[in-house]
Amino acid sequence: MRAGFVTQAFRNGASAPEVLVPARYRHDWALFTDWCHASDHSPMPAAPETLALFLREHPAAATTQRRRVSAINTVHTRHGYSAPGRSEEVRRRLDTSRADRVDRLAETLLQQATELPTAGWPTGLFGRRDALLLVLAATGMRFTEATRLRRCDVIVDTGIVVATTREGERFCLTADPETCENPAVSIFRRWAEIHAFLDEHHSTDLLRQHLLESGDVVREPLTGRRGRQPLLVPIDRWGHLPYGESMTSQSVSALVRAYVSGHAPIRKALPMRQRKHDDASSSWIEPAIELDQSYYERGTAARRRDHDSFEGLGDVFDEIADRADALFDELLAVLDGL
Repeated sequence: MRAGFVTQAFRNGASAPEVLVPARYRHDWALFTDWCHASDHSPMPAAPETLALFLREHPAAATTQRRRVSAINTVHTRHGYSAPGRSEEVRRRLDTSRADRVDRLAETLLQQATELPTAGWPTGLFGRRDALLLVLAATGMRFTEATRLRRCDVIVDTGIVVATTREGERFCLTADPETCENPAVSIFRRWAEIHAFLDEHHSTDLLRQHLLESGDVVREPLTGRRGRQPLLVPIDRWGHLPYGESMTSQSVSALVRAYVSGHAPIRKALPMRQRKHDDASSSWIEPAIELDQSYYERGTAARRRDHDSFEGLGDVFDEIADRADALFDELLAVLDGL
């Protein structure tokens, strides 16, 4: 055993692995594991919700709580697990002033998200994506985590939007307690509708018609392949969404900062292409074509004939390669003699 560490066995079984705990964190880790065993929670790996509940049931000074979180994070990272204390829920409990700032910012982001356009081309497309982007930012989710979200990672559960990151951290947006309304639900469903439309129609032009006509799209259950696609995708100026490509954290950060600072990008509507409605007399009619009844037999005979004609080409090419090698060797011999 290395100096400065103590070995502590898990109490949930004789075969449990040993845990190396730094000596300065021994008391904090023992307090956490005792509480986990008493409340039927797993001490390692511990979920962020478990750590947040532990902090709530063990009130203490801010410095004491930070030391406890540092102890739990250190033990987890030393054993190859993600640190549960880095979650937004735990950070809010450790820093109440930061939590107040995040809440005020969330109100601004949600208000801007509800005002973005949902129709028009391509303004409605950008508006739907940016609205969901602002909703995710309002939860306190880090930009890197938002760009790694897949379509299956965000669901609507009894009127609550729940986003689960790759590390298993859950971010929720509940309804307003006064109005009992949750605009995040409709914002998420509008963007999910875009994905559902592209699942059935891989055409930017058809998507444009859909947004201009405001038609409904039936959303089918996500399959494994579709569910693993990125949730937030880039959009070019013509409204094209690349398949399987996710936005970068830099672009997400730039967009959120632009909306917060009041310098949101201006999306110009593209000019509409007028459809030509010609009368029946001037419309082009495809002429009827009658195929020869024996075209299949003639095509089969031609392929058989070509196969017989080209049968010896392999030997011819081999002979040419041998002659080329011989000429190359002769050329090298001549160059060596110069």
